Amino acid sequence: MGKLFGHIDAGLQAFIEAQRVFFVATAPLEATGHINLSPKGLDTFRVLGANTVAYLDHVGSGAETIAHLRENRRIVVMLCAFDGAPRIVRLHGNGEVLEPGSAEYDRLRPLFADSPPARAIILVTVNRISDSCGFAVPLYTFQDERPQLLAWADRKGAAGLTQYQAEKNATSIDGLPAVTWMPKEP
Repeated sequence: MGKLFGHIDAGLQAFIEAQRVFFVATAPLEATGHINLSPKGLDTFRVLGANTVAYLDHVGSGAETIAHLRENRRIVVMLCAFDGAPRIVRLHGNGEVLEPGSAEYDRLRPLFADSPPARAIILVTVNRISDSCGFAVPLYTFQDERPQLLAWADRKGAAGLTQYQAEKNATSIDGLPAVTWMPKEP
């Protein structure tokens, strides 16, 4: 049923680009630490090369992925078909957090929509690509993107988003450093 791939070929890229949601999983090194699994959307995922992908990381209520990548770089991205033929694709790799203002962030940022503002770009060097059947994944029909994130970010404004990140995204739930490029509260 499942296959391993040495790289992202044209068929895999077409499947990846057709998905409206993807999931990101990371974990800290500490055995008692919390594993994190996050759904992502809003046309934020890009295939950059045969073994490189990236996604735009929006400001959120937690910063587990950033903290875990800073600690150990391990990440898996999963995409699954909710319509059409059943299929699940997993991209295992090493992730890097690209901070706003860094040369690599500035180089990749134009690949994504301008709004809402992002707190990072997550760059993944993929070292294992697999697919599986997805026969048990239910069929869903896409209706629309949710407008809440864009509206929330607009209401906060740049200063409000900076303050929110300083308050909510400085550490993970396990106390690992996360968003370090934001000014800290006095």
